[in-house]
Amino acid sequence: MIGKIKTGKGFGGCIRYCLEDKKMKIDKEQTVMHNRAEVLHYNNCFGNRQKLVQQFNEVRRLNPRQSRPVLHITLSFAENEQLPKHQLCAIAEQCAKDFGFENNQYLLVEHRDTESHQHIHIVANRIDYDGKTNVSDSNSYKRMADFCRKMEQQYHLQEVLNPRAFLSKGQRLIPRIDKRKQAMKEQLQSILKVSKTMEQFCRQAKENKIEVIKSRGISFVDDKGVKVKGSEMNLSLQTIEKQLQRNNLRQEQRETEYIQLNQRKYSLHL
Repeated sequence: MIGKIKTGKGFGGCIRYCLEDKKMKIDKEQTVMHNRAEVLHYNNCFGNRQKLVQQFNEVRRLNPRQSRPVLHITLSFAENEQLPKHQLCAIAEQCAKDFGFENNQYLLVEHRDTESHQHIHIVANRIDYDGKTNVSDSNSYKRMADFCRKMEQQYHLQEVLNPRAFLSKGQRLIPRIDKRKQAMKEQLQSILKVSKTMEQFCRQAKENKIEVIKSRGISFVDDKGVKVKGSEMNLSLQTIEKQLQRNNLRQEQRETEYIQLNQRKYSLHL
């Protein structure tokens, strides 16, 4: 799960972006993506875009000194991860608690304008009903990264490594290895060593719960639905094809050597 967090000046533009239909470019033509947004949860707010902006602004006027009252959070899930609405709401509620806006106005919206990646938006008011800015923007990127790691563990989502900037100096020196990707790579390399054809390679990969997707390039999907490009594991389509050729060449050489050995044995008997 990847989280992005921003603060802003105006609720109008942010809420409009989250709720309104969007112009998208499909097959080189502009088209309007209708019904791209669904509100999953209202917290201390209600109504259409105009009413929501009005309500958020009424509360922001309780603290006119705060120039950036808008908190906008985007949470994106891995390809092939589709969470039900109640889990999306639970994640948003936990986010509100962790960042301190559970009693403030906030809005949870799911977008459907990407084909493969499910994502949600949270628009929150950093100002509470006492006129205090009770949502800090200090160290927010690290806090968001830590929150995402916690949700991945709780909901068994694809694990993502924290950005290097949020690691200690000692941790930054440790090579960053995606354990799942590394395990898949080692498994595929073992399969490739004993394969003679692409069909055999794909079949044995499938027997090991790895799906092979082959087009111009090649990608692999493990049993958790995690998709990795072959090039990211030094297993591009070209690399695999060359290795299969070498496997066949070695096999031909062994067969030739076996035939020659038998011929020598036969000659000695004569």
